[in-house]
Amino acid sequence: MRISDFSAIWSKGKQTLLRCFLIAVATVVLFMGNAQTASAYPFWAQETAPETPREATGRIVCANCHLAEKPAEVEIPQSVLPDTVFKAVVKIPYDLDSQQVLGDGSKGGLNVGAVLMLPEGFKIAPADRIPEEMKEEVGSLYFQPYREDQENVVIVGPLPGEQYQEIVFPVLSPDPANDKSVNFGKYQVHLGANRGRGQIYPTGQPSNNNAFKASVAGNISKISDQEDGSYIVTIATADGDVEETIPAGPELMVSEGMEVEAGQALTNNPNVGGFGQKDVEVVLQSPGRITGLIIFLAGIMLAQILLVIKKKQVERVQAAEMNF
Repeated sequence: MRISDFSAIWSKGKQTLLRCFLIAVATVVLFMGNAQTASAYPFWAQETAPETPREATGRIVCANCHLAEKPAEVEIPQSVLPDTVFKAVVKIPYDLDSQQVLGDGSKGGLNVGAVLMLPEGFKIAPADRIPEEMKEEVGSLYFQPYREDQENVVIVGPLPGEQYQEIVFPVLSPDPANDKSVNFGKYQVHLGANRGRGQIYPTGQPSNNNAFKASVAGNISKISDQEDGSYIVTIATADGDVEETIPAGPELMVSEGMEVEAGQALTNNPNVGGFGQKDVEVVLQSPGRITGLIIFLAGIMLAQILLVIKKKQVERVQAAEMNF
């Protein structure tokens, strides 16, 4: 094997180790820093969609795990000038009294997370460009690029929902004079925001934040409580007993001796969260166009004033001629 081959293998290995390390660190921080168990994992979207979080259909990949639909809003200026810092305010409303099922089956508050897809060239403003007033609104939030080569796609979270129903993104607009790949014009901004835990893990396995149903029809012959708070529901059928495992969290809606149909709910649906998307537009405005508009309006105003003055002069001349 050539030395170049060893170098390529080592380079790929370093990238894989770095990604695993970052995911491990993020997981440890989430579990140690939040006693409620992390309940929104925006960085998982990076694993499910390596290239972009927005699919060809327009759906953002967070919807693959957060199946319930909830509203989400984003407020941005209608137009911005090049090389300026502006606010993108993301709103994730929900009932603050809501309690969700956590991973261990206990109840806790909801966390929130968001992914903001800005146009090419736009990015989170560096700290030295953010005005002091805006810094107070942003707080200590950490914004992570979706990929190292995609600074315009930003994710944030999980965050405690009771504190962050509004998230302020400080955005720096590009300057076409310095970046030839950017042009003045209208661009789209895409938002995906979730509150609460998802119903599906990235591996495809259902979480305990679901309603669990009977896979077969029959009679419930036994319900066994497990030490971890889960249940094993035994359904007696003509072909033998079938065991349904219910994780800790959802509340059982059946009891021993009940007849159930295939597909009938064995538990309630504990999910109180969900995911929402919003698409808005922003115009990267040329200062030259604004200057031209101001000059045009000033010209019209001046022409109107001169017209009025000329009219007054004509009226005076006509009045003088009539007196003669």
